[in-house]
Amino acid sequence: MPKTHVAVIGAGHAGCEAALASARLGCDTVLFTLSLDGIANMPCNPSVGGTGKGHLVFELDALGGEMGRVADMATLQSRTLNESRGSAVRSKRVQADRAKYKELMTSVLMHTENLRLHQAEIVSVNIKDGRVDSVTTRLGVRWECSAVVLATGTYLGGVVHVGDINYPAGPDGSLPASFLTESLRGVGLPLQRFKTGTPVRVDAATVDFSRLERQDGESSPVPFSYYTSEDYLDGVEQVPCHIVYTNEDTHRVIRENLHRSAMYSGNIHGRGPRYCPSIEDKLVRFADKERHQLFVEPMGRDSGELYIGGFSTSLPAEVQYQMLRTLPGFERAHITRTAYAIEYDCLDPTCLSATLAVRGIEGLYSAGQANGTSGYEEAAAQGLVAGANAALFVKKEPPLIIGRSTSYIGIMIDDLITKGAREPYRIMTSRSEYRLYMRQDNADARLTELGRAAGLIPDDRWQAYLRKMSDIDEEIRRLDRTFVPPDDETNAFLASHASAPLRSGASLSELLRRPELDYASLAPLDRDRPSLSPAVIRTAETAVKYEGYIKKQEAAVRRAHAHETTLIPPDTDFSKIGGLSREAVEKLDARRPLSVGEASRLDGVTPADVSVLLIYLGR
Repeated sequence: MPKTHVAVIGAGHAGCEAALASARLGCDTVLFTLSLDGIANMPCNPSVGGTGKGHLVFELDALGGEMGRVADMATLQSRTLNESRGSAVRSKRVQADRAKYKELMTSVLMHTENLRLHQAEIVSVNIKDGRVDSVTTRLGVRWECSAVVLATGTYLGGVVHVGDINYPAGPDGSLPASFLTESLRGVGLPLQRFKTGTPVRVDAATVDFSRLERQDGESSPVPFSYYTSEDYLDGVEQVPCHIVYTNEDTHRVIRENLHRSAMYSGNIHGRGPRYCPSIEDKLVRFADKERHQLFVEPMGRDSGELYIGGFSTSLPAEVQYQMLRTLPGFERAHITRTAYAIEYDCLDPTCLSATLAVRGIEGLYSAGQANGTSGYEEAAAQGLVAGANAALFVKKEPPLIIGRSTSYIGIMIDDLITKGAREPYRIMTSRSEYRLYMRQDNADARLTELGRAAGLIPDDRWQAYLRKMSDIDEEIRRLDRTFVPPDDETNAFLASHASAPLRSGASLSELLRRPELDYASLAPLDRDRPSLSPAVIRTAETAVKYEGYIKKQEAAVRRAHAHETTLIPPDTDFSKIGGLSREAVEKLDARRPLSVGEASRLDGVTPADVSVLLIYLGR
């Protein structure tokens, strides 16, 4: 019988990060995949980041993950969303070369110590005496292991729908994982059924781009990863994207055939994503809209295929051609890949703990769409947490727990395990109580020390992090102690920027806090400023400009963190704690929260119950 410490089932974005985290922590790890050709596949849009999602990628990189570095290397176009709305909600997004992303991630996996790839379908996870014992392949090979990470994506019980035609399949016409569902159900895991989908892919040579609105990338893009120099991205030739809009003809075709959509014919029973609906769902939900914006984006630098974002559908194939050719510039468009919807099995994530371990089964972890989330970024972030904790479990070391008050990763995990997912979950900046504190630019300041403590941050990265933090602190101090006199030159400069004149000296920090001024514009008044990296400047500028607001949020974070770090012993008998309501006892006993913070967010646990818990625990 072959053996390994950690078995990761599925090589999508969750599985890749899980396997890398486990292997980098020194555990022998086997990454099982239905096809070695499908590793790190992007069956939907080959993009990374976006609103809220970009924050996840920066946080993942700060913890030692891989997605950001590979996305940088595969960038076709980079843009910062919400640029005009302030640093709290700015989110980086890149359109990636699909083939290059897969190639680069596969290479990283193949050359990582302690990590083996194996093409096989896992049909059962075997439990013995309440803990993981082994996994079995469809060929009957039993792999002994101490921990398992479920990263099954949309493959688990996958069924593809196009109109009234449906058949078992994974994404992109791949094989589904047809047998594992029964094994998971057999060991008592609560399962639910979700749905997602993709739009048509189109041959770029058959599209008239002169009739589309061109969308270029940004200059001097900020990389996702510490390992990527900003000079590298400056040298990348960015590929344009385009925008087109649906029209009344498009809507007429869809309405006439709405009864043939798998979504509306009753063939699909799984719940679909609220924030990425199909085009027919948009017409029903937003019937007053005269048009809908679609994004025409390249699949690769040399692929010749286009992705039509916002045009997801499960209408019949011939209807897809009719609706596509109503779009300006697409009158002669050729479809290379037909749109489809896919139903799949996933866990009810309330069965998980904050480590992404399945409660009641030692050594079993789950990550990604297997937990009811949507998106590559949500999957990858969970993968790192689950993979790291599987390895730490094997090594009998303290787990990696990421709190809600410190990161979007923590928010996502906390939402999943306390509220569950009644539809595919998507991260958004609005989910954070501390948005100004949880910015993209300070992800490393929030999480790198946590990643280092878990063993995920190598020495070179750690030393660079310390240098960066030192540079930021020194620059903030320099701005505080560098004063500008109220002379004619200074006031003429301020007048040119529609800023009030000085009557007495002011520090550069005071000037920087003025809304009409920024770090770059102050250069004429700050001639002796040091040469610093753009990353240091961004964080120092934000820290100074929003100092008062940030300090208030940091104080709130510290208070919340006190609850998150007040751990509840796993053998606590809640029925013996006087003062807890009956409902609280039932909820706490069923969910077994790891901390008071997690307990406070359970339905049925009141602030009074939290106070009782704190008193009981000596706080």
